Amino acid sequence: MANKETLEAVKKAITLAPQRKFEESVEVAINLRDVDLSVPKNRIQEDIILPKGRGKTIKVCLFAGGESALKARESADLVISPDEFNKYMDDKKNAKSLAREYDYFIAEAPLMAAIGRRMGVVLGPRGKMPKPLQPGSDPLPVISTLRRTTSVRTRERKTFQAHVGTRSMKPEDLADNIDAVLNRVIGRLDKGRINLESAYVKTTMGPAVRII
Repeated sequence: MANKETLEAVKKAITLAPQRKFEESVEVAINLRDVDLSVPKNRIQEDIILPKGRGKTIKVCLFAGGESALKARESADLVISPDEFNKYMDDKKNAKSLAREYDYFIAEAPLMAAIGRRMGVVLGPRGKMPKPLQPGSDPLPVISTLRRTTSVRTRERKTFQAHVGTRSMKPEDLADNIDAVLNRVIGRLDKGRINLESAYVKTTMGPAVRII
């Protein structure tokens, strides 16, 4: 069950946000305190499974050949075989377009080094380096999990955001997702809740409402 304060904040954020002609995302914004993010070990980069899902389609791209590629044809949004690598790896414009269109990437483990070397400059700064997959294994479980995942990444800024759903979702489900994110972040902080300055919830174009 969601925290009462979280649920009330979600309801207020949705009430205050005017209806739009598109499906707005719902985001949680987190502000840290007394955390030195210039020290790499203090930075947070987490993929968090949302208990109630993202409320929208999350696009997953797989770099693979052979059996893994065959198994992924019905589950991945795009499968890039080794024969097709150069189309993206040797063309920065295509690589950037790929990074914009897809939310998560998976790659067979033996391909990770080449992808990192030739596409890392595009995928790395966006926090989209592929998740490794053992050759020949079924990517479906990984893809299914990623479709319910959100990512948090601090870099060197103490304020960061995470998508937790869409406006059409039930407030209770959004609150459950927010609590999952907050609990995971708090668990990563040296002093736990003390290092959390504040947290807000908002729709894409709506006002922010404080949770903590």
